[in-house]
Amino acid sequence: MSLPPGFLDDLRSRTSLAQVVARKVTWEARKTNAGKGDYWAPCPFHQEKTASFHVDDKKGFYYCFGCHAKGDALSFVRETENVGFMDAVEILAREVGLPMPARDPQAQQKADERTRLAEIMEQAVKFYRLQLKTGAASEARAYLERRGLPETTLDRFEIGFAPDTRTGLFQHLTGKGVGADDIVTAGLCIRPDDGGQPYDRFRGRIMFPIRDARGRATAFGGRAMDPNARAKYLNSNETPLFDKGRSLYNHGPAREASGKSGKLIVAEGYMDVIALSQAGFEHAVAPLGTAITSDQLQLMWRISDEPVIALDGDTAGLRAAMRLIDIALPMLSAGKSLRFCLLPEGQDPDDLIKTSGAKAMSAVLDAARPMVDLLWQRETEGKVFDSPERRAGLDASLKTALSKIEDGSVCNHYEAAIRELRRDLFRPAQRAQQGKRTAWTPRGAPQGPTPSAKGSLLAQGQAQSEARVRESVILACCLNHPDLIPQIEGDLERLRFLCPDLAILRDALLSCATELLDSDHKDSAAPLERLVADRMGQDPMDKLNGIGQVRTAAPIQKGGDPAMALLTLQEEIAKQMFSLGLAAEIEDAVEELSGIADEGVTWRLQQASETREKLARDGVEKTSGGSEDTKDLSKRLQDMLDGQVWLRKKK
Repeated sequence: MSLPPGFLDDLRSRTSLAQVVARKVTWEARKTNAGKGDYWAPCPFHQEKTASFHVDDKKGFYYCFGCHAKGDALSFVRETENVGFMDAVEILAREVGLPMPARDPQAQQKADERTRLAEIMEQAVKFYRLQLKTGAASEARAYLERRGLPETTLDRFEIGFAPDTRTGLFQHLTGKGVGADDIVTAGLCIRPDDGGQPYDRFRGRIMFPIRDARGRATAFGGRAMDPNARAKYLNSNETPLFDKGRSLYNHGPAREASGKSGKLIVAEGYMDVIALSQAGFEHAVAPLGTAITSDQLQLMWRISDEPVIALDGDTAGLRAAMRLIDIALPMLSAGKSLRFCLLPEGQDPDDLIKTSGAKAMSAVLDAARPMVDLLWQRETEGKVFDSPERRAGLDASLKTALSKIEDGSVCNHYEAAIRELRRDLFRPAQRAQQGKRTAWTPRGAPQGPTPSAKGSLLAQGQAQSEARVRESVILACCLNHPDLIPQIEGDLERLRFLCPDLAILRDALLSCATELLDSDHKDSAAPLERLVADRMGQDPMDKLNGIGQVRTAAPIQKGGDPAMALLTLQEEIAKQMFSLGLAAEIEDAVEELSGIADEGVTWRLQQASETREKLARDGVEKTSGGSEDTKDLSKRLQDMLDGQVWLRKKK
């Protein structure tokens, strides 16, 4: 079976060699630098104890310094799986979700055509390079000199000139025996609708060759010298060689430079990339006249885990950044993201480097912001959230954006970051710093500190006692049902415990659970409790059983229903998070007291107290085996969390 042109290039660009090899080897931690795509391991092809097998994940090649085995992902699969070439292609294509092409009897013919077109493109590169040295290009040379491009840069980027004649390139190529149809197919000339002689696509323009990752010339970009030209920049049309949405300017050289620095800069245009390269930032690429596509993002992530998008400091640049967020969100994964650096207003990288130097550019790049900051800015900038409806609108728009993130772990961290930003935005103490505070009393709020507010659970400080019950239930459930720990491990690690002794027990439990998973224990319950007991110097259940709810709650006991135990864990963790939100609101209220509580603060304390007590009652009914439907309880709990009922609201 023959493969269509470009299929193997596409397969290699989507495949991570390190992930393929990791199925067969264990990486040497001391020598491996995953951030730079540099991996080392004992060779899978011969017996050895030292790590002499090297994988360059960014370039997609491996080499063993012991047995001298070398190759790419396809050759690795062929050798380790003992399969043929096409079988290896099918294995990798299946892993990356790339459909195998239908049988194409004309594939070889298409491959030959691409080879022929690539040779024609190289001839065009040489033609344009020579034209830049002619008298007709004097204005172009003067422009390039004004832009600060010396001869070495012109040679490095193979910059040329298309003369302002109708058939200059066409006559040159046909004079060398190149067929007219091939010249048109390569995108160098256009055939008139009347079928007459083709004419040059690029005329009177400075020419920038565009090469693919393998270094083949596939297209051109042309900068018009005539200020009245219809388009300042003009790119080649789509051809069998060139797919604009899956190409990057300076791809190959930037990939090589990024292998040394581990970084990648994404600028807007050719001149930005050239200016960055001249200033020492050789790891720079640019899309080709369009917004960044999902395919281009995949190409960038093959070069660097966290490319920096360097956009012009104007409205268009910011708008392009905001559009890119929606493209990138569904594609995010652990370690794969974007950072954004917005340049000073009215400047692009070329301007900044010329006016302030490479150090200024470096400082801007170092200050690049994570994508979550740009997402928050997009949803909040220029808006006022002074009503429940407006805040609800913000929540809805953020929820819609975050729902696009397919990676669960990344989504959880985005939600946590947004919660922090949201709290900062609505935090009364911070608003007070922006101007004089105006007391606000909701309709129906009590006048002054009332006995009920003073005598509430919150005022008495019994939140700590409730936290001890909650945290004890969580830990006892984990000890009695250790198989559930992997499902809530991340939440349990991040959850703040209010009781210091139980926080220490939580850390010991998680540490021992990790050791247990790495061991050969078959009986999971007893060893975990014993490991924690050895670590703590006492049986943890002796402490936890001192809480009545721990002793009497059937789901959390050994032998209890695992599904009910998991539900209990999830709800108790949610309640703890809810309680911490209440505590934060109380802190805000205390800041407002200034020695004497106003009516609004007192009312807020009452509302928080009633909410906490209702939550506590629900929890008692649930853990004591009450008949309340668990789905309804979960829904009401989530409604309280989403509604943030502890926050001050108008009635």
